[in-house]
Amino acid sequence: MQKAELRRSLLKTRQSMSVAEWKLYSDRICTYITTSPLFTQAKTILAYFSFRQEPDLSPLFADISFDGGQDTQITKRWGFPRCVGDSLSWHLYTKDSLQKNVYGIIEPHADAPTIKPGEVDLMIIPCVACDRQGYRLGYGGGYYDRLLSSPEWATKPTIGIVFDFAYLPHLPIEPWDQPLQNVCTEMGLTKVRS
Repeated sequence: MQKAELRRSLLKTRQSMSVAEWKLYSDRICTYITTSPLFTQAKTILAYFSFRQEPDLSPLFADISFDGGQDTQITKRWGFPRCVGDSLSWHLYTKDSLQKNVYGIIEPHADAPTIKPGEVDLMIIPCVACDRQGYRLGYGGGYYDRLLSSPEWATKPTIGIVFDFAYLPHLPIEPWDQPLQNVCTEMGLTKVRS
């Protein structure tokens, strides 16, 4: 099956999940993430806001407290992506820094403080699908593959997030596809490569 056909099929399956099932599985994923040493040892974490019934990670960062617009949580700093041309720019999560882009995806305002690669301890990456070798199927824009192919991002710990029905034995891959190190589903978190 080609990537486009596989993507359509998996998105249809994901969007057919009941809200109760989506919420239950999302909560399980959050539990596996929060109990992982990758998460507990990280200070600055890059994540995403759920779109088109992606697993919802909002419980991970829902209790962040703010003081005068500044993040006062000491243990974790959260960053979220903003599309800039064909690249992702990462911005610190602050109380009033979010907006919906032209695709309806929540992202930070352009003037929100940026996060540099050297500050990042963990990247939690949305996926349409992942395979047992760590390769991911995204929406086809190549944003994460371009990001992860650059030297300053290539060594960052990564966790791909998918529901278990989209954790497959093999995905069709291209030479530019960048594998992730870990995959988390509602069934658990698995290290797939070093």
